[in-house]
Amino acid sequence: MPAVSHSSPTSTDAPRHSIVEQGLEALHNLDHRGATGVDEAAGDGAGILMQIPDKFMRAAAPFKLPEQGEYAVGMAFMPTDENERERARTQITEIIEDCELDLLGWREVPVNTETLSPISLGAMPHFEQLFVTGGEYQNGIDLDRYTFVLRRHIQNEVGVYFASLSARTIVYKGMLTTSQLEEVFPELHDPRMASALALVHSRFSTNTFPSWELAHPYRMMAHNGEINTVKSNRNWMRAREALLNSNKFPGALNKKFPVCTEGGSDSASFDEVLELLHLGGRSLPHAVMMTVPETWESNTEMDPARRAFYEYHSFIMEPWDGPASITFTDGTLIGASLDRNGLRPGRYWQTADGLVVFASEAGVLPIEQRAIIAKGRLLTL
Repeated sequence: MPAVSHSSPTSTDAPRHSIVEQGLEALHNLDHRGATGVDEAAGDGAGILMQIPDKFMRAAAPFKLPEQGEYAVGMAFMPTDENERERARTQITEIIEDCELDLLGWREVPVNTETLSPISLGAMPHFEQLFVTGGEYQNGIDLDRYTFVLRRHIQNEVGVYFASLSARTIVYKGMLTTSQLEEVFPELHDPRMASALALVHSRFSTNTFPSWELAHPYRMMAHNGEINTVKSNRNWMRAREALLNSNKFPGALNKKFPVCTEGGSDSASFDEVLELLHLGGRSLPHAVMMTVPETWESNTEMDPARRAFYEYHSFIMEPWDGPASITFTDGTLIGASLDRNGLRPGRYWQTADGLVVFASEAGVLPIEQRAIIAKGRLLTL
């Protein structure tokens, strides 16, 4: 579960193709972390989450795009049947209008399936990218709040899954091995595919069977391990849905429910809750800290303000507990957190040129020791 980033991912000159390539290399070096079936070409899942590669999208989209941040791109898992796909596009177009967004167009994502197992190929969806834009001055997270509503409507009414639909980030993933990700999506090697950060993961399923939709990363996170309390967490989220309200989202919030999609994995449910908390007005680190708090109750040495933060949020949200090291990003920052008991390790390195690497173990990238200015591991307090 490596995360690779430049130290200033929000700067205008930070996105670079080398970050994407380093993310893919780190993923390949963690091949032993992922699972395969009897057929070793049938992977449990692999993927990459990164910033929208604006330069690439402008060259690849067969239509004109607005300014960076003023359009959103969705990675849609469409039906393989052409007639069903056309019906889905028609329905999605109508929903886009209802959500006060404008359709810019669709782009078919080229794929190479030569190395896929018949098992993976038989379950593989058709990949298309959806481009939408909002009103004047609507960009970034504000546009993401509208695309969140759009995605939930499409999911509930059309049944099409979006690995991502955002003005800030995009996800390429599938029921793949670590080496197959770049083989199936060769455009990841395009020099214009640039990002200031990359979050990659190779899945080993613990409580669900493999599928293209359940591969990591999700829309905001990936984690190494499992969440043992997921059933009660889902039940509590379902119980409080009637009380949820926010003026950050267009339309009635209850139409976007359930928060946790039926049949999802523990990771998928956790990601959906993080997304709701973040788009509802909290920073992503805030959302992570309130869902996976440190064991503050008996820690007498904790800073009082920090302890007060956890105590306050304990009345709002139950801990998502289990041995699961978590990495997360919203496209403007990237971070990591240990589980409540620090059972899953996390190591980091920083180089003199501003590269920051975090992973579940050492050796994910060949970094010269003389270039490293800081390194260590995450600790619980």
